Amino acid sequence: MAFVIAGGHRLEYERIPGRPGAPTLVLLHEGLGSLALWRDFPQKLAAATGLPLLVYSRRGYGRSDPVAGPRGARYMHDEALVSFPELRRALGLDDVILVGHSDGASIALIHVGSGAGTARGLILEAPHVFVEPISLASIAAARTAFETTDLRQRLARYHADVDGAFRGWNEAWLSPEFRDWNIEEYLPGVTCPVLAIQGADDEYGTLKQLDALEGGVQGPFARLMLPRCGHSPHRDQESAVLEAMAEFAERISAAG
Repeated sequence: MAFVIAGGHRLEYERIPGRPGAPTLVLLHEGLGSLALWRDFPQKLAAATGLPLLVYSRRGYGRSDPVAGPRGARYMHDEALVSFPELRRALGLDDVILVGHSDGASIALIHVGSGAGTARGLILEAPHVFVEPISLASIAAARTAFETTDLRQRLARYHADVDGAFRGWNEAWLSPEFRDWNIEEYLPGVTCPVLAIQGADDEYGTLKQLDALEGGVQGPFARLMLPRCGHSPHRDQESAVLEAMAEFAERISAAG
Protein backbone atom coordinates (compact mmCIF):
# COMPACT_ATOMS: atom_id res chain seq x y z
CA MET A 1 0.00 0.00 0.00
CA ALA A 2 1.15 3.53 -0.79
CA PHE A 3 -0.35 7.02 -0.57
CA VAL A 4 -0.71 9.81 -3.12
CA ILE A 5 -1.89 13.39 -2.78
CA ALA A 6 -4.65 14.08 -5.29
CA GLY A 7 -6.87 17.12 -5.10
CA GLY A 8 -5.25 18.09 -1.83
CA HIS A 9 -6.19 14.82 -0.12
CA ARG A 10 -4.20 11.73 0.86
CA LEU A 11 -5.47 8.57 -0.87
CA GLU A 12 -4.27 5.01 -0.36
CA TYR A 13 -3.50 2.93 -3.44
CA GLU A 14 -1.72 -0.19 -4.60
CA ARG A 15 -0.14 -0.92 -7.97
CA ILE A 16 0.43 -4.38 -9.42
CA PRO A 17 2.88 -4.51 -12.33
CA GLY A 18 2.02 -6.07 -15.68
CA ARG A 19 3.04 -6.11 -19.33
CA PRO A 20 5.00 -2.99 -20.30
CA GLY A 21 3.06 -0.69 -22.61
CA ALA A 22 -0.30 -2.34 -21.82
CA PRO A 23 -3.32 -0.42 -20.50
CA THR A 24 -3.77 -0.32 -16.74
CA LEU A 25 -6.84 -1.83 -15.12
CA VAL A 26 -8.18 0.70 -12.58
CA LEU A 27 -10.58 -0.66 -9.97
CA LEU A 28 -13.31 1.68 -8.66
CA HIS A 29 -14.97 0.29 -5.55
CA GLU A 30 -18.61 0.21 -4.45
CA GLY A 31 -20.33 2.65 -2.08
CA LEU A 32 -19.12 0.85 1.05
CA GLY A 33 -15.94 -0.52 -0.49
CA SER A 34 -12.25 0.23 -0.17
CA LEU A 35 -8.90 -1.04 -1.37
CA ALA A 36 -8.90 -3.79 1.27
CA LEU A 37 -12.50 -4.84 0.64
CA TRP A 38 -11.57 -6.06 -2.84
CA ARG A 39 -9.62 -8.68 -0.86
CA ASP A 40 -7.44 -10.77 -3.24
CA PHE A 41 -9.50 -10.11 -6.36
CA PRO A 42 -7.09 -7.46 -7.77
CA GLN A 43 -4.19 -9.91 -7.59
CA LYS A 44 -6.24 -12.61 -9.29
CA LEU A 45 -7.42 -10.25 -12.02
CA ALA A 46 -3.89 -8.99 -12.68
CA ALA A 47 -2.66 -12.59 -12.91
CA ALA A 48 -5.50 -13.58 -15.25
CA THR A 49 -4.93 -10.66 -17.63
CA GLY A 50 -1.21 -9.94 -17.37
CA LEU A 51 -2.11 -6.24 -17.30
CA PRO A 52 -0.86 -3.68 -14.80
CA LEU A 53 -3.51 -2.83 -12.22
CA LEU A 54 -4.25 -0.03 -9.80
CA VAL A 55 -6.69 -0.17 -6.90
CA TYR A 56 -7.35 2.68 -4.47
CA SER A 57 -9.72 3.95 -1.81
CA ARG A 58 -11.67 7.08 -2.58
CA ARG A 59 -11.65 9.91 -0.07
CA GLY A 60 -13.78 8.91 2.92
CA TYR A 61 -13.02 5.21 2.58
CA GLY A 62 -10.37 2.78 3.76
CA ARG A 63 -7.25 4.56 4.99
CA SER A 64 -7.71 7.55 2.71
CA ASP A 65 -8.49 10.98 4.17
CA PRO A 66 -11.99 11.29 5.68
CA VAL A 67 -14.76 13.49 4.33
CA ALA A 68 -15.98 16.22 6.66
CA GLY A 69 -19.76 16.54 6.79
CA PRO A 70 -22.46 14.87 4.70
CA ARG A 71 -22.11 14.03 1.02
CA GLY A 72 -24.56 15.62 -1.39
CA ALA A 73 -26.60 13.90 -4.08
CA ARG A 74 -23.86 14.67 -6.64
CA TYR A 75 -21.06 12.95 -4.75
CA MET A 76 -20.47 10.49 -7.60
CA HIS A 77 -20.35 13.38 -10.07
CA ASP A 78 -17.77 15.13 -7.88
CA GLU A 79 -15.63 11.99 -7.88
CA ALA A 80 -15.96 11.38 -11.62
CA LEU A 81 -15.47 14.97 -12.77
CA VAL A 82 -12.92 16.31 -10.25
CA SER A 83 -11.29 13.83 -7.87
CA PHE A 84 -10.67 10.88 -10.19
CA PRO A 85 -9.18 13.03 -12.98
CA GLU A 86 -6.78 14.49 -10.39
CA LEU A 87 -5.79 11.00 -9.26
CA ARG A 88 -5.17 9.95 -12.86
CA ARG A 89 -2.93 12.96 -13.44
CA ALA A 90 -1.02 12.38 -10.20
CA LEU A 91 -0.31 8.73 -11.04
CA GLY A 92 0.10 9.07 -14.82
CA LEU A 93 -2.90 6.89 -15.65
CA ASP A 94 -3.30 7.80 -19.30
CA ASP A 95 -4.18 4.44 -20.90
CA VAL A 96 -6.76 2.60 -18.79
CA ILE A 97 -9.54 0.06 -18.67
CA LEU A 98 -11.92 1.01 -15.86
CA VAL A 99 -13.42 -1.72 -13.68
CA GLY A 100 -16.23 -0.23 -11.60
CA HIS A 101 -18.47 -1.90 -9.04
CA SER A 102 -21.85 -0.33 -8.12
CA ASP A 103 -21.06 3.32 -7.23
CA GLY A 104 -17.69 2.77 -8.91
CA ALA A 105 -19.42 1.72 -12.12
CA SER A 106 -21.56 4.86 -12.07
CA ILE A 107 -18.45 6.98 -11.49
CA ALA A 108 -16.76 5.34 -14.48
CA LEU A 109 -19.77 6.08 -16.70
CA ILE A 110 -19.92 9.74 -15.67
CA HIS A 111 -16.15 10.11 -16.01
CA VAL A 112 -15.99 8.77 -19.57
CA GLY A 113 -19.43 9.87 -20.75
CA SER A 114 -18.80 13.47 -19.74
CA GLY A 115 -15.44 13.63 -21.48
CA ALA A 116 -13.62 14.20 -18.18
CA GLY A 117 -11.44 11.22 -19.06
CA THR A 118 -10.99 8.48 -21.64
CA ALA A 119 -10.75 4.71 -21.36
CA ARG A 120 -10.06 1.75 -23.66
CA GLY A 121 -13.10 0.04 -22.20
CA LEU A 122 -15.43 -0.15 -19.22
CA ILE A 123 -16.15 -3.24 -17.13
CA LEU A 124 -19.19 -2.47 -14.98
CA GLU A 125 -20.39 -4.67 -12.13
CA ALA A 126 -23.92 -3.98 -10.84
CA PRO A 127 -24.01 -0.47 -12.33
CA HIS A 128 -26.58 2.17 -11.36
CA VAL A 129 -27.79 4.70 -13.95
CA PHE A 130 -31.00 5.70 -12.12
CA VAL A 131 -32.67 5.06 -8.78
CA GLU A 132 -34.96 2.06 -8.34
CA PRO A 133 -37.26 1.23 -5.40
CA ILE A 134 -35.32 -2.00 -4.76
CA SER A 135 -32.15 0.06 -4.31
CA LEU A 136 -33.70 2.36 -1.73
CA ALA A 137 -35.31 -0.52 0.16
CA SER A 138 -32.00 -2.38 0.44
CA ILE A 139 -30.11 0.76 1.45
CA ALA A 140 -32.69 1.47 4.16
CA ALA A 141 -32.27 -2.11 5.37
CA ALA A 142 -28.51 -1.60 5.46
CA ARG A 143 -29.00 1.40 7.76
CA THR A 144 -31.02 -0.74 10.16
CA ALA A 145 -28.32 -3.42 10.07
CA PHE A 146 -25.60 -0.84 10.74
CA GLU A 147 -27.49 0.38 13.80
CA THR A 148 -28.64 -2.96 15.22
CA THR A 149 -26.17 -5.69 14.17
CA ASP A 150 -22.42 -6.22 14.00
CA LEU A 151 -22.24 -4.63 10.52
CA ARG A 152 -20.55 -1.51 11.91
CA GLN A 153 -17.92 -3.62 13.67
CA ARG A 154 -17.24 -5.67 10.54
CA LEU A 155 -16.90 -2.58 8.33
CA ALA A 156 -14.60 -0.92 10.88
CA ARG A 157 -11.90 -3.42 9.91
CA TYR A 158 -11.75 -1.78 6.48
CA HIS A 159 -12.43 1.93 7.14
CA ALA A 160 -10.54 4.29 9.43
CA ASP A 161 -13.70 6.43 9.67
CA VAL A 162 -16.41 3.78 9.52
CA ASP A 163 -19.25 6.12 10.48
CA GLY A 164 -18.27 8.64 7.83
CA ALA A 165 -17.93 5.94 5.18
CA PHE A 166 -21.29 4.37 5.92
CA ARG A 167 -23.38 7.44 6.65
CA GLY A 168 -21.90 9.41 3.75
CA TRP A 169 -23.11 6.75 1.33
CA ASN A 170 -26.32 5.76 3.11
CA GLU A 171 -27.65 9.21 3.89
CA ALA A 172 -26.93 10.51 0.40
CA TRP A 173 -28.90 7.69 -1.23
CA LEU A 174 -31.82 8.03 1.21
CA SER A 175 -32.06 11.81 0.96
CA PRO A 176 -35.16 13.21 -0.82
CA GLU A 177 -33.06 14.95 -3.49
CA PHE A 178 -31.48 11.64 -4.51
CA ARG A 179 -34.79 10.21 -5.75
CA ASP A 180 -34.28 12.01 -9.07
CA TRP A 181 -30.62 10.98 -9.46
CA ASN A 182 -30.08 9.84 -13.06
CA ILE A 183 -26.96 9.65 -15.24
CA GLU A 184 -28.51 8.51 -18.53
CA GLU A 185 -27.50 11.83 -20.07
CA TYR A 186 -23.86 10.66 -20.00
CA LEU A 187 -24.42 7.35 -21.76
CA PRO A 188 -24.24 8.64 -25.37
CA GLY A 189 -20.74 9.94 -24.60
CA VAL A 190 -19.54 6.40 -23.87
CA THR A 191 -18.12 5.25 -27.20
CA CYS A 192 -15.65 2.65 -25.93
CA PRO A 193 -16.57 -1.05 -25.50
CA VAL A 194 -18.61 -1.88 -22.39
CA LEU A 195 -19.02 -5.15 -20.51
CA ALA A 196 -21.84 -5.03 -17.94
CA ILE A 197 -22.09 -7.78 -15.31
CA GLN A 198 -25.18 -8.30 -13.18
CA GLY A 199 -26.23 -10.89 -10.63
CA ALA A 200 -29.67 -12.41 -11.09
CA ASP A 201 -30.28 -11.97 -7.36
CA ASP A 202 -28.88 -8.44 -7.02
CA GLU A 203 -30.66 -6.85 -4.08
CA TYR A 204 -29.73 -3.32 -5.15
CA GLY A 205 -30.83 -3.21 -8.80
CA THR A 206 -32.61 -4.94 -11.66
CA LEU A 207 -32.03 -5.67 -15.32
CA LYS A 208 -33.54 -2.27 -16.12
CA GLN A 209 -30.12 -0.80 -15.36
CA LEU A 210 -28.45 -2.92 -18.06
CA ASP A 211 -31.28 -2.27 -20.49
CA ALA A 212 -30.77 1.47 -20.06
CA LEU A 213 -27.05 1.06 -20.59
CA GLU A 214 -27.45 -0.99 -23.73
CA GLY A 215 -29.88 1.54 -25.17
CA GLY A 216 -27.77 4.54 -24.25
CA VAL A 217 -24.07 3.86 -24.81
CA GLN A 218 -22.67 4.27 -28.31
CA GLY A 219 -19.83 1.77 -28.07
CA PRO A 220 -20.02 -2.02 -28.42
CA PHE A 221 -22.03 -3.44 -25.51
CA ALA A 222 -22.05 -6.90 -23.95
CA ARG A 223 -23.82 -8.15 -20.85
CA LEU A 224 -23.21 -11.07 -18.56
CA MET A 225 -26.06 -12.25 -16.32
CA LEU A 226 -24.99 -14.59 -13.56
CA PRO A 227 -27.30 -16.97 -11.65
CA ARG A 228 -27.03 -17.45 -7.89
CA CYS A 229 -25.35 -14.07 -7.68
CA GLY A 230 -26.09 -10.94 -5.68
CA HIS A 231 -24.67 -7.42 -5.76
CA SER A 232 -21.00 -8.48 -5.79
CA PRO A 233 -20.42 -10.75 -8.80
CA HIS A 234 -16.64 -10.84 -8.28
CA ARG A 235 -17.25 -12.48 -4.91
CA ASP A 236 -20.35 -14.57 -5.63
CA GLN A 237 -19.22 -15.90 -9.02
CA GLU A 238 -15.50 -15.23 -8.98
CA SER A 239 -14.41 -17.75 -11.64
CA ALA A 240 -17.00 -16.65 -14.19
CA VAL A 241 -16.24 -12.98 -13.57
CA LEU A 242 -12.48 -13.44 -13.86
CA GLU A 243 -12.90 -15.32 -17.12
CA ALA A 244 -15.23 -12.70 -18.61
CA MET A 245 -13.10 -9.76 -17.50
CA ALA A 246 -9.89 -11.36 -18.75
CA GLU A 247 -11.38 -12.11 -22.17
CA PHE A 248 -12.75 -8.57 -22.50
CA ALA A 249 -9.52 -6.94 -21.31
CA GLU A 250 -7.38 -9.06 -23.65
CA ARG A 251 -9.55 -8.17 -26.63
CA ILE A 252 -9.54 -4.46 -25.76
CA SER A 253 -5.81 -4.27 -25.08
CA ALA A 254 -4.99 -6.17 -28.28
CA ALA A 255 -7.19 -3.82 -30.33
CA GLY A 256 -5.27 -0.79 -29.10
